Amino acid sequence: MIAVVPVRGGELPAGGDEAVAEAGGRALLVGRGATDAAHDLAGIASEVRAWDTAGYSPGAWARALAPLLADERVVLLPASPDGRDLAPRIAAVADHAVITGAIEVREHMVTTIGFGGAVMAEHPIRGSVVVTLQPGVRGVEVDHSIAMELTHIDPELPEVPDAEVVEVLPPDVLTMDLSEAPRILGGGNGLDSGERFDQLRRIATTMDASVGTTRVITDKGWLPHERQIGTTGVVVSPKLYLAFGISGAVQHTAGLGDPDHIISVSYTHLRA
Repeated sequence: MIAVVPVRGGELPAGGDEAVAEAGGRALLVGRGATDAAHDLAGIASEVRAWDTAGYSPGAWARALAPLLADERVVLLPASPDGRDLAPRIAAVADHAVITGAIEVREHMVTTIGFGGAVMAEHPIRGSVVVTLQPGVRGVEVDHSIAMELTHIDPELPEVPDAEVVEVLPPDVLTMDLSEAPRILGGGNGLDSGERFDQLRRIATTMDASVGTTRVITDKGWLPHERQIGTTGVVVSPKLYLAFGISGAVQHTAGLGDPDHIISVSYTHLRA
């Protein structure tokens, strides 16, 4: 098994380190600043191949990487936006099956979760397969006794029809994928109206933070389902999680991953 991790600007994507850990420390990094990103895998990766490219060319990458991955039974990518884009391209070129949304990858079995977390399924691995791993579901333990062997590769980039990057825009923190958000303001049932969430959005904007919530709020329709954090929503791992009026039920906290800081603010709504 090997993890293929697309890199932008020397930064690993969400779940990149988890994919490498799940692959037993074997990784192939591709993209601008791949070598720089490899250093963030110290204590996680034991064998890293880095391909520093000029930009983002998933179609050409898939063509160039397929021969290098031909002997790999399982090719694992993080289910980040670029990982979800690259995975089916590699599978199509290599004529592999695709399994998406995995939460665990074993030698002969892949476990996935779907339908908003309501269904867990096991898929036997038959032949070669490309798998995407959900960010935040595994976690990573750093072991500084692991020595990394870093090698550089430079396969020929083929001329193929490909996605063209016209412009890279900064993310809108209020709509960006929660799994990628460095700061999140979460609101729960302690916020007693939809207007409270309008206030939460305004506060989040001033903090360059995203807005998350619990299932009870999405059930009320005050925020869309993609803003839901927990076992039936999104798994996150921000640097800061600021929770307002959230009780802390395990269904929600199970989706928090490993934030650097968690601050919980609660209040009692008194009625006259």
